[in-house]
Amino acid sequence: MHLLQFLYAEPQGETWLQFGELALALVLSSIIGLEREFRAKSAGLRTHTLVGVAAALIMLVSKYGFGDTIVRDSVVLDPSRVAAQIVSGIGFIGGGLIFVQRDIVRGLTTAAIIWLTAAVGMACGAGLPLLALFVTAGHFLVAFGYRGVEARIRSERAVLHVQYTPGRGAVEKVMQMCTGRGYAIHQLTMEQTDSATESEIRAMQFQVTGRRHVEALIVAIADIKGVIGARIAPTRNRRLEESATGD
Repeated sequence: MHLLQFLYAEPQGETWLQFGELALALVLSSIIGLEREFRAKSAGLRTHTLVGVAAALIMLVSKYGFGDTIVRDSVVLDPSRVAAQIVSGIGFIGGGLIFVQRDIVRGLTTAAIIWLTAAVGMACGAGLPLLALFVTAGHFLVAFGYRGVEARIRSERAVLHVQYTPGRGAVEKVMQMCTGRGYAIHQLTMEQTDSATESEIRAMQFQVTGRRHVEALIVAIADIKGVIGARIAPTRNRRLEESATGD
């Protein structure tokens, strides 16, 4: 195509409608990103905004970007192929947000919201603003409204402090007791002195989560051979109680 033909060619897919779709993707993605930014998540305002706008632009390119290279009624484009590539490609970003620390998985919610933001941008680029608005509203319903539901059905959490005599397999038996009763174990720390001997008392502290009452578990642990005592340790702050939420 010559320069004059390029300058005076009728624009395809570059009307105010497409600019409006990009602007809608920008606004909705920014709103979702603000919620993540207020919660001090690793992926915040800029990340979500860029993901949403980029997904919308890619959808617009797949719909309108090849109009000058096809012959009418001879070549049929399939924009859904590009949409599928966005879905698979966004998984690389989501995978980078998920990490495991002391057997606790973090970043699952943020990765899911990144995926949702890309879907919102795709809907804006595909000319489906009502669906994009509905999903954005659904995001805030889940992010804020479901927290009260989670608080009611969430597993009971407690930090246990267990004293034991080394050399009798007490640690292994305690772990088996907890997992056998359906509890998950997090943040296990062992306490001992530099001059530790096989006869002295040692201690360990760990967090358990489960559906049953912890008091019955403590009684069962105290009956294990080699265990001297077991009790619920006071938590220092609220963050310890929320360490396994997966956000």
